[in-house]
Amino acid sequence: MARRKRFVDEPENHERWLISYADFITLLFAFFVVMYSVSSVNEGKYRILSDSLENAFSNPKKVIEPIQIGEIERTINPIESLIVNSDSGLDVEEEGVEGLDSELESEKLQKISENLEELLSPFIEKDLIEVKRHDLWVEVEMKSNLLFESGRAEVAEKAIPLLQKVSGKLRELPNPVHVEGFTDNIPIDTLEFPSNWELSAARAASIVHLFSQMGVSPSRMAAIGYGEHRPIADNRFEEGRNENRRVVLVIMSNSIARHKALPDERARLNESTPSLPGQGRKIFTGIR
Repeated sequence: MARRKRFVDEPENHERWLISYADFITLLFAFFVVMYSVSSVNEGKYRILSDSLENAFSNPKKVIEPIQIGEIERTINPIESLIVNSDSGLDVEEEGVEGLDSELESEKLQKISENLEELLSPFIEKDLIEVKRHDLWVEVEMKSNLLFESGRAEVAEKAIPLLQKVSGKLRELPNPVHVEGFTDNIPIDTLEFPSNWELSAARAASIVHLFSQMGVSPSRMAAIGYGEHRPIADNRFEEGRNENRRVVLVIMSNSIARHKALPDERARLNESTPSLPGQGRKIFTGIR
């Protein structure tokens, strides 16, 4: 008697839904990624486009300026290439002279440079301080070991008499002063200074606070920290690192200053400081 083959049904797979679920999750993730990328809008360019369209529809006869696409080309040294014109927002009042007198500004900076070189000559001879004259500013570069102990931002006691002499000259001037701090490339990592950025900025701020206590108007000063990112010598050698650890006072020309002396201080300085021979006194009233 022949035997019949028994066919056994295969068991049903109850986990087939996982494949569809995984595909669904993948598609959902891709959907949110696309939505996020579409929703990221450059607010600056959107605002420019919005303002341009608003001006175009509100005043059809007005000439529409082209919309800037991409990055604006900039010069390497924007301060040196700055040109001051009638649209710059500077309000200038003179006695007998109209417009900015660059020659007078240059003479003033030259006089400031000469006075500082005479005042700081003992330190200049020891290569601890260097006075540099530029067309639009005067730099007083001081070695950090003259002002601070290693890894510290408090002004050393030995530096107080020197800074008192410098502040005496700064009080006589209406020019804005930027105090810039620089370090070498040796990293610092403490609770107070997580990096050289904080150390250089704290040192610049300490000088600004000290000058303020000595009578220099805080409204004319700014503290800037560059860390190790503006070296003037090779950090691979000890001599280069010593050169890079420095504090620089930048006495800026009034013609390029964004913030100038306040009216009361400017009036006091103009009364106490005589003008150059043969030149009328000029008063800069600042940005409107």
